[in-house]
Amino acid sequence: MTALRSNFERGTNRWAMRRAQWTALGLTDADMEKPKIAIVNSSSGLASCFSHLDGIVEPLKAAIRSAGGVPFEVRTAAPSDAITSAGAAGQYILPSRDLIASDIEVAVEGALLDGMVCLASCDKTTPGQLMAAGRLNIPTIVVGCGYQPSGIYRGEHVDFEDVFLYAGHVASGAMTVDELAEMASVAVGGPGVCAGMGTANSMHIATEALGMALPGSTPVLANSPRMWDAVERAGQRIVELVESDVRPRDIMTAGAFRNAVIAVLAVSGSVNCVKHLQAIAVEAGCDVDVTALFEELAPEVPLLAAVKPNGDRRIDEFEAAGGAQALLHRLRPLLDLTRPTVGGATQGDVLGGAPVGDEDVIRPMDAALARHPGIVIVRGSLAPDGAIVKRTVADDGVHRFTGPAKVFHSRDEGLEGIRSGAVRAGDVVVLSGLGLRGSPGMALTSAFVFALDGAGLGSEVVVVTDGQMSGLVNTGLVVAEVSPEGAVGGPLGLVEDGDLISVDVDARTLDLAVPEAELAERRARQAPLSPPTGCGWLSVYARSVAPLSRGATLGG
Repeated sequence: MTALRSNFERGTNRWAMRRAQWTALGLTDADMEKPKIAIVNSSSGLASCFSHLDGIVEPLKAAIRSAGGVPFEVRTAAPSDAITSAGAAGQYILPSRDLIASDIEVAVEGALLDGMVCLASCDKTTPGQLMAAGRLNIPTIVVGCGYQPSGIYRGEHVDFEDVFLYAGHVASGAMTVDELAEMASVAVGGPGVCAGMGTANSMHIATEALGMALPGSTPVLANSPRMWDAVERAGQRIVELVESDVRPRDIMTAGAFRNAVIAVLAVSGSVNCVKHLQAIAVEAGCDVDVTALFEELAPEVPLLAAVKPNGDRRIDEFEAAGGAQALLHRLRPLLDLTRPTVGGATQGDVLGGAPVGDEDVIRPMDAALARHPGIVIVRGSLAPDGAIVKRTVADDGVHRFTGPAKVFHSRDEGLEGIRSGAVRAGDVVVLSGLGLRGSPGMALTSAFVFALDGAGLGSEVVVVTDGQMSGLVNTGLVVAEVSPEGAVGGPLGLVEDGDLISVDVDARTLDLAVPEAELAERRARQAPLSPPTGCGWLSVYARSVAPLSRGATLGG
């Protein structure tokens, strides 16, 4: 076995301090020599997303001990998109991902532990944990801890996604407050992540495609026998990974990221996967352009599943049909099957006999639900470095649109524009200044999109923004994460009311019909962005964040 970095020379200061602290915790002399495994628990009592994680820790500790390791629970920030987005117009959400990665670095690298099992739940926990795995490069397994059970509202299936959508209908009178309250009270039946193909489930599946989750472990119902089996297997396997010195950078290679992109495209996963996978690649030292992979692979990857909000299938049906393993089995002709997994076998070994339980839920490649890409990267004079459009499986919305710009500089300003009637059919609504540095933190604009839908304008108006969208947004034509962002000199920040904007999803273009000379004049009048001062996390983030081309990682 490789020498453990957690074992210090006897008689040294570090050895003595560690012995004093750990003896007080009940560790024996024999324990001091064993692999020390961090259980990374991104848990909080603020939301049901991760309310069950504390209960997973003790069984996982037992599994690690039985395999010959010594477990230590460490905690990180635990952001929930549903709860943590309330403050600062959702600006804390994306920066929390990098805070999680740094939390892990401080605890695990500071203590020089030997390996990690990461308990993944809500949207930012999975990428944050994988970023830390790439950064620290110690043996790691990510355990997707499951999706929440849904409910019944007036005889119909309802889940958190429906609440998210219909909250935007109250202002227009399409739903009453009492009706929304009734729906919200029954939509979530227990702990776990949102029960749709949002960012959490998309990233759990991508993690398995990367090789960093145990084969056959995603997606899974929270607290189900399959979840507990994955926890038990992870506790056993992490000790073996430490003993054989299998590290994340051995697994998260260019071929693995290609596999993950293919999996996300095949389920029309969350657009947030693009920046998250890029950030993980940066932290893992893997020289891969994830955005370029999405552009290259989009025409080749068929849509094989239509889980809400992309279609009418539920995530539990996807799991019952075989989940990520069945999906990857279907995609074998496109995958790099030589890539290793934390389970010990290659993807080819694992996927050869993976069963598909329902061909209507996870289609064969030659009987795909659709051939168009679920995630489209558009470029043009308004987005020289790209922007993202999400398409449903049915793809029955608007593909091409030209209209006059209606510019707002915050989510709340835009919402007031809807209420006052300032937003009209035929407009291209521009939400500018909401990017990584401008907001700072890339503000969430989903509430605006759902309010448009509630006002009956979802198919009559196009939204263009440098802010981000929830992974559950699949309403209307929305062009998000326009880069470069408006606040740092991107063309989006120069748009004025009435300017003509054209988007063509099929041609992958987004253009502004304003002469360059006029834009130059506007740019000369634009005040430069002043870096925020102070010690607050958003201020620190704004001064440190890199562009989307580097996954919005920290480091400038």
